[in-house]
Amino acid sequence: MKRRFTASVWREGEWFVAQCLEVDVASQGETEAAAVANLREALELSFEPPQPRRSAGG
Repeated sequence: MKRRFTASVWREGEWFVAQCLEVDVASQGETEAAAVANLREALELSFEPPQPRRSAGG
């Protein structure tokens, strides 16, 4: 399932910052395109289904 999100992008010094307006996720990059690509990856990781893990000593 694909979802659309709105990103706000601005420059801070030498970096571009991209922030998702619907979810509290942000990222940065050396270019505007890199910041948006990094934001996309961060959002994908945020919505990835949890993976079961074995607890230590269990």
